[in-house]
Amino acid sequence: MGIYKDLLDRKAKLSLIGLGYVGLPIALGFAKKISVIGFDINRQRVELMKKKIDPSEELGPEAFDDADIQFTSDLEDLKEASFHIIAVPTPIDKNKLPDMTPLYGATRTVAQVLKKGDYVVFESTVYPGVTEENCVPLLEDISGLKCGKHFKVGYSPERINPGDKDHTLATITKVVSGCDEESLEQISLVYELVVEAGIFKTSSIKVAEAAKIIENTQRDVNIALMNELSMIFNKMQINTYEVLEAAGTKWNFLKFYPGLVGGHCIGVDPYYLTFKANELGHHAQVINSGREVNDGMGKYLATELVKKIIQAGKNILDSKVLVMGATFKEDVSDIRNSKVSDVVYELKSYGITVDVTDPLASSDELKKEYGFELIPEVNSSYDAVIVAVAHKQYLKLDEDYFETITGNNGILMDVKGIFRTNISRLTYMSL
Repeated sequence: MGIYKDLLDRKAKLSLIGLGYVGLPIALGFAKKISVIGFDINRQRVELMKKKIDPSEELGPEAFDDADIQFTSDLEDLKEASFHIIAVPTPIDKNKLPDMTPLYGATRTVAQVLKKGDYVVFESTVYPGVTEENCVPLLEDISGLKCGKHFKVGYSPERINPGDKDHTLATITKVVSGCDEESLEQISLVYELVVEAGIFKTSSIKVAEAAKIIENTQRDVNIALMNELSMIFNKMQINTYEVLEAAGTKWNFLKFYPGLVGGHCIGVDPYYLTFKANELGHHAQVINSGREVNDGMGKYLATELVKKIIQAGKNILDSKVLVMGATFKEDVSDIRNSKVSDVVYELKSYGITVDVTDPLASSDELKKEYGFELIPEVNSSYDAVIVAVAHKQYLKLDEDYFETITGNNGILMDVKGIFRTNISRLTYMSL
């Protein structure tokens, strides 16, 4: 039965390289079935995980119970593993171009311990071709081994959704690919240990890579349409969420909603596809247009709020705005690529004083990443409040609360429309 049987009999170990919000749940899932080595270059994170603490704050200590796993930052420990899974971030740089530095770094790490009979499976989001055209040559050059003859590779895209307790590793169908029939079969058997929803085998690694990249690109384009519709309906003085609620009664209407599109998936992955398309001489018009719309939403929201502040007869330079929510989505602590920062920057560019609060985000991380901090407590002198992220802690708030923290002619910008049926006295705005 090959590597699968060796793992099952604990004659071989599985390693997981990159223990972030994607890698750690996968590592712990496997560790309930087989022996696992969890590897991360961040020693502080490793020490926390040894104490049953998830640095990403997605998993509780109980997730570490009964797990046969060794957390390490030591390259020597990886030599004990024969099945390596690489699940490191694939971000974009300041020019919105793919940054493969973490992926190539992890690949070099594995290459240094690679031996005959080993498997390497990539989960990081990439454009089609990266695994075979970029990563495999790295593995071969450093290890001196030949892919297909001495070791096998595969690609199985991650589908972890931060903050989602329903769609987990076990409950989401796993797309799997391999460099040949044998590797496809063995990799599929290994993932079947932890994925209850089943395995979908693709005919090639490139197909699996492409499937992953379009999952988030599709969402990005559809959300961009909703954002553009919200701009149009705003000019017509129609509430977008009411329109979507009405349209959603049709059986085949796709239920997407407007909003700030950040994070490290939807706001990033399309740039990988457009980068490769440009290399091939094709300008991806629809995808690029969607990115332009979504990347501009922070500035749009700030500009619309400034208009309302002026219409209320307030002096912009004397105005003060509270932004509630700084993470990239609701009910997570992750601030990476949060588009709330765009709103804050744009408001400050008008000379407005901006306070930011968030029940989950780290003030230190915000300061390091974006240059602003969280305020210790909310005061009662705001001209406008922006509820930018629909954290569950905010859902219980009402108009009375917002009135206590705003002065005369208070303005509430409710980005996600969560209060749209409950506001009658404040000036109300939403997408």
